[in-house]
Amino acid sequence: MLNVRRLLLLTEAAERGSLTAAAEAMGMTTSAASQQMSLLEREAGQPLIERLPRGIRTTPAGAALAERGRAVRRELRAAEADLESFADLDQGTLRLGSFPTASASLLPLALTRFSHRHPGVRTVVHAGVLDQLREMLHTGEVEQALLWDYEWNRVDDAALTLTHLLDDPTVLVVAADSPLRALPSLRLGDLAEQEWIIRADNHPVADVLRRSCRRAGFEPRIAYASHDYQEAQAMVAAGLGIALAPRLALTSRRSDVRLLPFGSDVPAPTRRILLARAASRAATPPAQAMARVLRDVAQKFTSAGLDRTQLGAVPRVPPRRT
Repeated sequence: MLNVRRLLLLTEAAERGSLTAAAEAMGMTTSAASQQMSLLEREAGQPLIERLPRGIRTTPAGAALAERGRAVRRELRAAEADLESFADLDQGTLRLGSFPTASASLLPLALTRFSHRHPGVRTVVHAGVLDQLREMLHTGEVEQALLWDYEWNRVDDAALTLTHLLDDPTVLVVAADSPLRALPSLRLGDLAEQEWIIRADNHPVADVLRRSCRRAGFEPRIAYASHDYQEAQAMVAAGLGIALAPRLALTSRRSDVRLLPFGSDVPAPTRRILLARAASRAATPPAQAMARVLRDVAQKFTSAGLDRTQLGAVPRVPPRRT
């Protein structure tokens, strides 16, 4: 079996390009580091580094092993943080993962409440897209992460324990004076002739728009591809088109746009907002406390309802004359 400390020494040497620098980082002499590296190569049964006039270079086997060492180092650091957290609920560090929509809606309120209740716990938030957040959970870089999914891309991972926090419905974003606000019932099929503001093609909401429109029997006519929800709202307000968006993405709504909910019979997808942690690791006391806070905050957003007043609409106006 490979010696873990020697494996970490190889990882440091690979990253720093120097056995001397790696020895300093590991708190040992260069001579001791050289001896330990020789022992690791003996354990591995092959050379792992090439000694150069200035520094070292890993062999292909050494590079592969150093990459494994990075994962081991992440796990060890996560274990140390876990032990700190288990020692006392009100000390240590809680590492969280989140995606932009949650970071702009649920998370700020949750962090504020958590810090008031547990001021001794330091919280660190890592942002990422879905695949990045799952990888952070697997490697232990974060202890918990907020994730999302739709019916066609469910998070189905036996290595993760999932808690469903809330459902985030898709809403229609229109200009404040849009005649669409006068429709007695909003149906996607009625929007076939509209121009659409879409998120960039690699964004999940672009997929939501196309899937929704195709289920309603038409292809969306794209007028503009935006880079974020604020830009999308600005283009809608300017009259360039209408847009679909998750409700949580629009907690910072412009005053010159309105959000319209779809009827229950409309194929407009709802995404799930999930709290995830690695199933192989017991939740630390701070993580358990944060989970309770997030459930409470999620209930606040859920209980807001979907009536037009709470979505930011104003009383209906008659259609514009053309």
